[in-house]
Amino acid sequence: MIEKLVGARFSVNTLLTFLLISLLTLALLMPVLVMFYQGAFAPFSLFSHLWQTVLPQYLSNTVWLGFNVVMLSLLFGGLSALFLHFLPIAGANYLRWLLLLPLAMPAYLIAYLYTDLFDYAGLIQRFLRATFDWQSPNDYWFFDLRTLGGASVIIALVLFPYVYMITRTALENLDPKLLQASQSLGVSPWRGIKRVILPLVRPALAVSASLVLMETLADFATVQYFAVNTLTTAIYDTWLGYSDLATANALASILLLLVFFVVVLEQKSRSKLNAQSQNIALAQTLFKPHKLMLWFATAFCWLLVIAGFLLPLALLLVMAWQYSDSQQLSLLMTIGGNSIYVAGIAATVALLLAIVFTFYRKFSLTTFRQFPLGLSSLGYAIPGTVLAMALLSTFGPIDFWINDIAAAFDLERPGLVLSGTIFAVVFAFVVRFMAIANGTINTGIDQIPDNLIKAAKSLGSGHFSILRRVYLPLLKPSLLVAWLLVFVEAMKELPAVLLLRPFNFETLSTYIYQLISDEQLEQGALGAILIVIFGLIPIIWLNRKQEV
Repeated sequence: MIEKLVGARFSVNTLLTFLLISLLTLALLMPVLVMFYQGAFAPFSLFSHLWQTVLPQYLSNTVWLGFNVVMLSLLFGGLSALFLHFLPIAGANYLRWLLLLPLAMPAYLIAYLYTDLFDYAGLIQRFLRATFDWQSPNDYWFFDLRTLGGASVIIALVLFPYVYMITRTALENLDPKLLQASQSLGVSPWRGIKRVILPLVRPALAVSASLVLMETLADFATVQYFAVNTLTTAIYDTWLGYSDLATANALASILLLLVFFVVVLEQKSRSKLNAQSQNIALAQTLFKPHKLMLWFATAFCWLLVIAGFLLPLALLLVMAWQYSDSQQLSLLMTIGGNSIYVAGIAATVALLLAIVFTFYRKFSLTTFRQFPLGLSSLGYAIPGTVLAMALLSTFGPIDFWINDIAAAFDLERPGLVLSGTIFAVVFAFVVRFMAIANGTINTGIDQIPDNLIKAAKSLGSGHFSILRRVYLPLLKPSLLVAWLLVFVEAMKELPAVLLLRPFNFETLSTYIYQLISDEQLEQGALGAILIVIFGLIPIIWLNRKQEV
């Protein structure tokens, strides 16, 4: 039976390795399993009350927010990719990487900055009232940013680079001669794009839309700041407002089921978008755009860069210049040290686990060697709030059990050693961002020629020797990139840290969020700039990968 299970000649080492990998995978999945279990047995009374009062509105807001953000992101990212690929836009070489920069700007930062800019007491409306001598809001109309529509626009400004990046790569994979052939049949260039190009890039649009939807449903700070109640805020309110962790788990299970299906699409996106044809020049010769069209395309792309990155960064720099002092800098160094500490531990643990899972897939002869790598990557689809609920439901009972055992042996109770320490925060980071480390290292391994491995085996090298002397030296760039990507994502993560952090423990993200909640971002502008700077690191790497 064991021989059939492992699919190879049975050995003690094989079985022990299989059991170790299975335990690691189960440990990463256990919080989610516990969350589903507790959610299934949640008291029906509170859930029924929520359903009769606010839950339908929360569900409606969640669905509409996801739909609006996906549509806007497809519009922003898809059009900008098409314009840059087919039109000779001025400054295209700069726009190709500038359009990626909004990914470095957290949505809740832009939400606060634009609210401060466009609100009734903001700079824009004050200027309009002074210019036109308006005395009250009854004298003019101005849009309200703190709405579902406003939240949709803000989140789309941050997430559209996913669509732009994947669509741009898909367009560069296509042969422009396809469009040239359609023109030879009398089809206009724009109709050729509609009838030939768009159907071919539809898979890329679907993958990028799935990523945008997943990130949108995971957003917490932006929708809460705009008072747009979604399932994410409902989970938070149910736990803190009603003190009902089981019902919060039930809501978290619903939200997780809404986003779970996108994991497979996200994983497939890496394998479909590898090479580039670099036929942009030929594609652009097929168009003779009107000057007005060229002007519109140029303005459209630059406005996305300005609205999504340059203007918010400029506002942060002005705030930092006006309000920063030595006392804030000292506090920022302490809080920044906390962020670097937990993010560094999480990145290191995730990297080590990714190495284990990836090499198990590569070397193992067992039937189920693919499963640990795939299952350990599922955490990428879990919103931070949901993951926090799952960890609290898992570690809380374990903490009580440990304290009961200590009391039974007349020992000092250790307290909340799991759920009340940074262990829970680091664990959440590892579960949430394992997919990033897995994907990066797995891609690097697949690029190593098999001939090198065969040559090492022909010289008598074993698996561990090949790992140490061949794979690891060649994987150094991938290992570094994987560590940096997990580190930066952990630095930016907010919902999980907000719910799991120990008392009197702040990170840059929670510190900035608290200041935003108190309408005092000016006092933490330097910290916000630091978050943006760290966020630029993976953007630079993504751009380099796109240019290869």
